[in-house]
Amino acid sequence: MASSPGTNRPPLRRDAEANRRRILVAAREVFRERGVEASLSDIAAHAGLGLGTVYRRFSSKAELVDALFDDMVGTLADVAEEGLADPDAWRGLVTSLEKACEIQAFDRGLREVMMGAGDSPQRQALVLARITPVMHALITRAQEQGALRADISPVDIPMIQLMVAAVTDRTGQPDLWRRYLRLLLDGLRAQPGASAPLPDIAIGDSEFMNAMDESSAREVLERRAPH
Repeated sequence: MASSPGTNRPPLRRDAEANRRRILVAAREVFRERGVEASLSDIAAHAGLGLGTVYRRFSSKAELVDALFDDMVGTLADVAEEGLADPDAWRGLVTSLEKACEIQAFDRGLREVMMGAGDSPQRQALVLARITPVMHALITRAQEQGALRADISPVDIPMIQLMVAAVTDRTGQPDLWRRYLRLLLDGLRAQPGASAPLPDIAIGDSEFMNAMDESSAREVLERRAPH
């Protein structure tokens, strides 16, 4: 059973654990569509449970997000470990990056929660414990095989994921990230070679301007928001 970062809970009864998992699944689905601004009432309704049941399992939305973050980190760690199991280190690194970016592209809640991880020392510690060692191994192996540039560090990979996630977040196009990840992957290679063709997915001038306008409006609202 996954637990919220930094907490140790006694085992739940079977029905209580079933409700807990039901709430987490509902939260993941609601956040995927609406982002983390969705309320516990929204999640309870989606789960088909009373709001009191949700509060018995999670005292606040922050506690629920922490538990969901634990599950999300586990999913991304599994993706990285699958890449590490590939004997071709470059292919394993690329595959893990593509899968992680694909998960983020189709899951608005995951993007928002992962991008907000820096606000919580507990979440930072969980990422460092679960994902960083696997990512370090992926990078080291690809460098040892001569496929990845020697000056790449483990922090560069999640930074690339953040950049790629921003493409989806700003444009609302769930496949556009593939084009820019391909460009970034060419820059990661130790030996420049023939560039792979870019995915035939592009953004038009009007769509680009709309994305810029939305991004600027969001930044203004963030600056005005109380801290």
